[in-house]
Amino acid sequence: MNVVEKSSEGLSRTFEVVVPASELDAKLTAKIEEIRPEVRLKGFRPGKVPSSHIRKMFGASIMGDILQEIVPQATQETLDERNLRPAAQPNVDVKSDAEDVLKNGSDFAFEISVEVMPDFEPADAKSFKVTRPVAPIADEQIDEALAELAKQAQSYESRGAGAKAKAQEGDKVVIDFTGRIDGEAFDGGTAEDAELVLGSGQFIPGFEDQLVGAKPGDTLNVEVTFPADYQAEHLAGKDAVFETAVKDVQGPAETPVDDSLAEKMGLSDLDALKDALGKRFENEHAAASRMKVKRALLDQIDAAHESVELPERMVEQEFDAIWKEVSRAIEADELDDEDKDKSEDDLRAEYRTIAERRVRLGLVLAEIGRKANVDVSQEEIARAVNAEAARYPGQEREVVEFYQKNPGALQGLRAPIYEEKVVDYILELAEVTEVEVDREALFAEDDEPAPAKKKPAAKKKAPAKKKAPAKKAAAKADDGAAKKKPAAKKKAPAKKAPAKKAAAKKSEG
Repeated sequence: MNVVEKSSEGLSRTFEVVVPASELDAKLTAKIEEIRPEVRLKGFRPGKVPSSHIRKMFGASIMGDILQEIVPQATQETLDERNLRPAAQPNVDVKSDAEDVLKNGSDFAFEISVEVMPDFEPADAKSFKVTRPVAPIADEQIDEALAELAKQAQSYESRGAGAKAKAQEGDKVVIDFTGRIDGEAFDGGTAEDAELVLGSGQFIPGFEDQLVGAKPGDTLNVEVTFPADYQAEHLAGKDAVFETAVKDVQGPAETPVDDSLAEKMGLSDLDALKDALGKRFENEHAAASRMKVKRALLDQIDAAHESVELPERMVEQEFDAIWKEVSRAIEADELDDEDKDKSEDDLRAEYRTIAERRVRLGLVLAEIGRKANVDVSQEEIARAVNAEAARYPGQEREVVEFYQKNPGALQGLRAPIYEEKVVDYILELAEVTEVEVDREALFAEDDEPAPAKKKPAAKKKAPAKKKAPAKKAAAKADDGAAKKKPAAKKKAPAKKAPAKKAAAKKSEG
């Protein structure tokens, strides 16, 4: 086999590979001799078919198989002999075909085009200095959460009779109603013992307002107009009158923050509820702190490797993926406000810079991880597959099988795990200083000022992932490697339709 490097420009390489006809013929002869004992043809004893006859009958087919084996083998040998690491799958352009090689004794020629990984020395992880914001869990935070839970567990008590029983905004009324259009009752316009919190917006506009001031025993006609875009087309835009009997008016009852609230949440007592809230907030704070320190680290890594040459094909693929999301946002009028007045050329330039950053970070983290022997275990991948499968109740097996049969999709799960582990490795070696901030600063957007409180305790910290990008709208926040979803789709839970009061309710769509 003869290999000649035809071109070398930047990270692109093109090789011409020629396999001499003599070498191919030797492979063909060897293959025929290998299979001859198993060949069964009419007119010949088993295993006694002449090699020349097999060559005549099946030579082209066998040669095709040989060529299919030669291409990947020769490609890998070409890369290995030159210590080249491809940045993406090499492109192979075959110049010959099996028929011509077999009948005319031609050499077999093909070209390999490949972009290689840049050769660079990543910055020393110990050279990075980042700040980790930490926010303690404040008692007020727990108290606010308890108050919100109490609000969500809102109960109601009957106001009884008399003047105090008049319905107010926020009260719950128990009603029977019958709706009519042009004097005729219609399907879905009747209900008994329907419960409605006034001001909740549960029923169509105007319905709830007319019940304010009503008291038990009142019967009134509620006149409304169905919205023009109402989900039931036969009612959309029509005037209706609902004959409504008020059976009870219930006022909000105070929900005490005590053991009974905890029991409603499935916990033993108030202390257990506070402890559960504290753990939840600790996890939220830890995740926010991790995100900020990681982003700060990635910014430094990116700045320290600006001179690294990037494989153009990788940048193009990354940009195409980002631009697809941006295009969708443009069509749906969902672009960030800061992008709406920019020209397409400006947006393309900006997002190409983002694509370059993502590729650069991916290459650098991959190289750091390679040198540090960071790897993702089969157990970690299995956990990721199981976690993904759990997102699709009832379809777990199909999801697992999807990943088993699709190495590319499996790589989509492996990449973020690898990235986190590499980031963790760097943070173990980097100088990480903790700075205490309040909760508001911890969860502030990165472009907002995050006032620090104090406590600069120099600390070093632990492990994290591969391929980190910047993203905005569709692509601007550093959010790790994108994941491919399995073919099995998550089924939306069926919605319950309130059988008898549907006509009085707002469209939920």
